[in-house]
Amino acid sequence: MTSATTGLGGLTGRYAQALFELAEQEKSLDRIADELSQLAAMIRSSDDLLRLIRSPIIARDDQRRAMEAIIEAMEGSALTRRFVSLVVSKRRLYALPDMIDAYLGLIAARRGQATAEVVSAKPLTKAQAAAVAAALKSAAGMEVALATRVDPAILGGLVVKLGSRMVDSSLSAKLNRLSLAIKGMG
Repeated sequence: MTSATTGLGGLTGRYAQALFELAEQEKSLDRIADELSQLAAMIRSSDDLLRLIRSPIIARDDQRRAMEAIIEAMEGSALTRRFVSLVVSKRRLYALPDMIDAYLGLIAARRGQATAEVVSAKPLTKAQAAAVAAALKSAAGMEVALATRVDPAILGGLVVKLGSRMVDSSLSAKLNRLSLAIKGMG
């Protein structure tokens, strides 16, 4: 991804910061965070929705109608509707997941939390997520919010990224290391 679309100084950061300020004015920071988290989960779990937001050949009106229907179905607030509509109108829908992550990062920073990205082969149960959050809190020395996603390609285990640190305990990574070790022996 280019630097223009990452970080708070880039495209996604500017959109997230603007939304954060509007949500703060409306005293709806948490509601917007919940709605965006729900929307992000929908995007991550649906290949069709991911194609809709990433495809440059899908007409802007079609993208707008689809996103309006999704937000209406999830009973999203007027601010969330206006925000997503603006993103669509500016042809920036492809960056929506990163904008959501940036907004959630702003919320976490405000709460004094760090945000950890946790990738698992299957969805984590509430107990598993709580155990991971507790372990990360102990390691980081602060509250940690989890941004979870599922990637069956890792086969098992977890990939955890907290700040600049990453721990890859996935089965696929272990198999790759074993394969390299075997090749080195031959």
